[in-house]
Amino acid sequence: MNALPPLHAAATRGQRLALLIGVTVAFGLMLNLFSSVLLPFVAAAGIAYFLDPPATRLVRLGIPRSVAAILMMVALLTVVLIFALLLYPLILAQIGILFSRVPDYTQAVRVFAAEQIAHLQARLGPDLVDEKLRDLVGGQAGSIVSFVASTLRGVIGGGFAIFNVLTLLIVTPVVGFYLLRDWPGVVSRIDGWLPRRYAGVLRAQGHEVDRILSAWLRGQMICCVLLAIYYAVALSVVGLDLGLIVGLTAGLLSFIPYVGSITGLVAAIGLAFAQFPTWSGIIEVGVVFVVGQLLEGYVIYPRFLGDRVELHAVWVIFALFAGGAAFGFVGVLLAVPVAAIIGVLCRFWLRRYLDSQLYLDPPVSPAGETQA
Repeated sequence: MNALPPLHAAATRGQRLALLIGVTVAFGLMLNLFSSVLLPFVAAAGIAYFLDPPATRLVRLGIPRSVAAILMMVALLTVVLIFALLLYPLILAQIGILFSRVPDYTQAVRVFAAEQIAHLQARLGPDLVDEKLRDLVGGQAGSIVSFVASTLRGVIGGGFAIFNVLTLLIVTPVVGFYLLRDWPGVVSRIDGWLPRRYAGVLRAQGHEVDRILSAWLRGQMICCVLLAIYYAVALSVVGLDLGLIVGLTAGLLSFIPYVGSITGLVAAIGLAFAQFPTWSGIIEVGVVFVVGQLLEGYVIYPRFLGDRVELHAVWVIFALFAGGAAFGFVGVLLAVPVAAIIGVLCRFWLRRYLDSQLYLDPPVSPAGETQA
């Protein structure tokens, strides 16, 4: 009797490769086509991922998953509302101060630049530094301040339209609640779709991505909040007019390595030059950022991130800029998760390569014989 053919023929390497390419292309097309409407949904997915561990702890205490999801979302909205009620009026007041003092800042920077050119003229002589150059530098310095202020006004004014307050404040919490409530089912459903042959390997890599990503997100959030509080309080204490805004911006941007501290330092030093008549205030602002860097490098980051995060600073910076260039703000939100996935896969394939004969085959001698 002839043997019965197998019910399911084994998948070929080409079919597996086609499936992988197809999923990747479909994901990229989805981001490209729907990037303008994905922001509230990506933000909701991030909220659900972040709140899943505490919600799971509540479920273990006997609270139904739906009730736990409601409690977590209410707690999050309460924190956001308190933050808005406390800081929103202060931020608006400082923005008003900035716009009202732009002419004074412009004049102060112009005078400072003219004085420095005058000192150079006294040292180098009128042949190298003449009156036209001094007037040109002073005028351009003032124009730069005015340009920065007008750009900031445009960003603040257009930010609400781009951010779409309605969708972020209504759609995101609703979608976040449903995702948080159904999170175990979603994970179980995706697990059921994994190809049986590679399910174990994919689960192991998924757990590794989750470990790295959760450590980075939660640790980075704590670090950003602590740095934002420190810079805002310290700059306000030294008397910088816009210390609250500059400090919060420097702290919240610190999730991009070095960008937050450098941006805050440049902005604070520039404002200090325009505000303080002596060097003492400028030195105090510089000391604030030096102490902040020491706290960030030796206290905050080792305590809350440590060695749990296997994402190099250069890789994070590249991922954030690449995601922003490709898909805008949605790309920035997805940059770190995608970078974590790529990093885990690269390390996995590197281990496979180092254990393969492609790497372990001994070199060939000049005579053509394989060396032992």
